[in-house]
Amino acid sequence: MPIKRLKQKKYFPILVLVFLAMIWGSSFILIKKGLLAYSPIQVGTLRIIFACLVLLPIALKNIKGNLKPHWKKFLALGLISNLIPAILFATAETELSSSLAGMLNALTPVCTIVVGVTFFKSKINRPVALGLLIGLTGSIIISFVGGSGELGTFNIYALMVIFATLLYGISGNMIKDYVNTFDPVVLISLTTLTIGPISLAVLLTTDFVSQTVTHPDAWISLLCLFILGSIGTALALAVFNKLIKSTSAVFASSATYLIPIVAVGWGLIDGEVLFPLHFAGMGFIILGVIIINKYK
Repeated sequence: MPIKRLKQKKYFPILVLVFLAMIWGSSFILIKKGLLAYSPIQVGTLRIIFACLVLLPIALKNIKGNLKPHWKKFLALGLISNLIPAILFATAETELSSSLAGMLNALTPVCTIVVGVTFFKSKINRPVALGLLIGLTGSIIISFVGGSGELGTFNIYALMVIFATLLYGISGNMIKDYVNTFDPVVLISLTTLTIGPISLAVLLTTDFVSQTVTHPDAWISLLCLFILGSIGTALALAVFNKLIKSTSAVFASSATYLIPIVAVGWGLIDGEVLFPLHFAGMGFIILGVIIINKYK
């Protein structure tokens, strides 16, 4: 029995990693569907509002004694890990396919390492660093594939995804060092509670109401954004925070290497086109994941 439990404990983080990849890999196609009726700012803020509403009962239960002394940390974490990246990804997908956005998201582990080593005194071994670099190489190859399948120029909208991954790297290290005493579900509920009103205020400055009433795809977009906010943001971030606390920010963020596979699958189903260089880049990403899981 002890051996069985040891094996379960050993492989459980990997199973959680795959679970997160499935959820977040589906986020990009949901963003794409949200953009059918709404602007990037509306998509980003709606995503946070839905997450806040789903987690509101938990937040209200734990607000006493937690929100007042730590609201600045919750606000910073909410902006860095939720609201700003949500708007950046939605804006990027106005010019990038959902597959490409998902692929570029694999830069998150590299940003986590850079931020961790630079500001949080984190350390990693050489094999893990090699795995991250190999995965990054695959992401770079994919990012430069042109419309005809050849290596071309870099799309400026990809910089928005890159900046979002940098923010994810900062937030991953913040969770590990500054708010790791909180239960993950409590943490994400209080974080979304802090930025929820801000998101609502921003949303109400737009033409959200008229778009919802008049646009033929509004209800489809709303449904996709509800799924994105409740599962892709609320549930997934709670699980992600738990994984960070039990392992490390770098290991948890390595889930993003698997995300492109799921994102590509949804992209293919939705009619997006892939070329041989895309699959070559995916091969590098998978190799990077294998190295990280073996030597971490």
